[in-house]
Amino acid sequence: MRFCLAIVASYLTLSCCAFPQALRKVATIDLPGPSGQRFDYLAVDEEDHYVLSAHLGPGLLYVVDTKANKVVNTIHGLPGITGLEYVPGFHKVYTSNWGEEKIGVVDLRTMSVIKRLPTQSKPNGIAYAEPFRKVYVVNTLGKAVSVVDVKKDEIVKVLRFNSETGSPGYDSVAKKIYVTLRSTNEVAEIDPATDRVIGQYPVEGCRYDHGMTVDAEHHRAFLLCGGTRNLTVFALDEHRAIAHFPLPAGADVVKFDSGLGRAASAGVRGRRRAKPGSAAVRRRTCRLRVRVQRPCRSASGTLQPGARPEASKYTSTKSLISCTGQPASTHLGGGRVPYPVSMHVPEASNRKPWNEQRSVSPSTREV
Repeated sequence: MRFCLAIVASYLTLSCCAFPQALRKVATIDLPGPSGQRFDYLAVDEEDHYVLSAHLGPGLLYVVDTKANKVVNTIHGLPGITGLEYVPGFHKVYTSNWGEEKIGVVDLRTMSVIKRLPTQSKPNGIAYAEPFRKVYVVNTLGKAVSVVDVKKDEIVKVLRFNSETGSPGYDSVAKKIYVTLRSTNEVAEIDPATDRVIGQYPVEGCRYDHGMTVDAEHHRAFLLCGGTRNLTVFALDEHRAIAHFPLPAGADVVKFDSGLGRAASAGVRGRRRAKPGSAAVRRRTCRLRVRVQRPCRSASGTLQPGARPEASKYTSTKSLISCTGQPASTHLGGGRVPYPVSMHVPEASNRKPWNEQRSVSPSTREV
């Protein structure tokens, strides 16, 4: 799938400067939908070897077989599909259908929509708390989170907030759900055992926190703050912001790779026009990379390429600096930290954000 592979290739572009190449392009797959209409989330079904792609504009869900490298099904009737979450063991994917304000339940064995659950305004991101068999769907404009029992496919509770909700994330170690509250610049903590909100924590130095990803091992959240144009590292156990890094405008989604120890964000700036008969990239991905589990440079030393700290060693907060050589705006707290953090941001583009440009992107994506 070209959209998927475009993400991989962009990630390599950022990584190859300092790290050996770890990924390579293996295929380009055409998507059958109409051209010039927006895509949104991707999800992976490792059990069936599928990549799932949400085509928001026409309301389509593409099922891509990664063994055969081809689209094996296109599921229709999902208007305004944005968020996706695959639930292992049930062979189901839950979708946020903004166009009808419903949560879709798709059975990947029959390749059909088996249920539609009415929800609040603008369903968006989704997170799955596997031990509790519950899916948490953020309803951004409804200022709510809908809790879905995946065994019954029923909404069992709606949690309401005094803020628009941004993105959910599940900490599999602490067994907690976290949600960004973008109007009040907070992070909410939810106990999936009781579905009670057990805390709302202010995020200093971050305004309009929408995108979020969770590093469960180290109890950290990475927040995309659109109002202050930065990525904020938030200590989930201490309930406070511990570092900030600048971002280009338009950063939208952030994901954490626990295997590589890196977080990457996708933005919406930098779309380029397509030549006749070719494809164009609508969204520039991986505008930011946060590297963890690597030693930081200090005032007295340099970072050796490829060097990694011993598992039992940690880096003092006093030696933490950003990629520009300037001190980070806040230290990573607590004297010693589970990993150092540094970053890389490509040069900013002079192009307008995608929503200020005329749509020219076809449904196939070129790397």
